[in-house]
Parts: sequence; C-alpha cells; structure tokens
Amino acid sequence: MKKNFSKVLFVFAIAMGMHFTSGAQMYVKVRPAETVVVTRPPAPSARHIWIEGEWVWRGGAYVREPGRWVLPKRGYVWVPGHWKSTRRGWYWIPGHWRRGR
Repeated sequence: MKKNFSKVLFVFAIAMGMHFTSGAQMYVKVRPAETVVVTRPPAPSARHIWIEGEWVWRGGAYVREPGRWVLPKRGYVWVPGHWKSTRRGWYWIPGHWRRGR
C-alpha cells in the first residue's frame, strides 16, 4: 500500500511540475533573430492552412520549430505567435486558436 502511494505521489508531482512549467514565461534579454523563410511543402488538401513556425523554450534557450499545415478548427481563427517586450526582457507568446466572429 505504501509503495503504491509513493508511486501515485511521484506521478502527481511530475504532472504538477509539467503543468506549472508549461505555462511559464521564459525571458531573454535579446530575442532570437528571425530565421530565413522556408519554402512551404505542398498542402495536404485545399482545406489545410499554413501555421508559421513557433519559438519554443528547450534546453535553456528558445529554438525555432518549423511551420506546418493544419486543418482549421471550425468556428475558430488562428492567432499567430509573437514576441512581447517587458522590463524583464523578451518572451514568446505562442500562437493559438481563438473563437471567430
């Protein structure tokens, strides 16, 4: 019983750590330079839309993830990610789906 409780507690602690770090804003003094625009691969279908690449925090630095084709969510519009400047430095606001009008 005690062994199972320890396992459950361990899994819970990992899950909570992932929850809190996933929404954390990671600041940098100088934002990364924009990368060269890459050629888009052909769309899988006429319904797909292109989502530009995003910056993600990995290994102690922002790295650029490539763009991708996605099927849009019905009733939603894609809001592209962007850099935000604050007194603490720059941080990336990820792109997200927003309910359309």
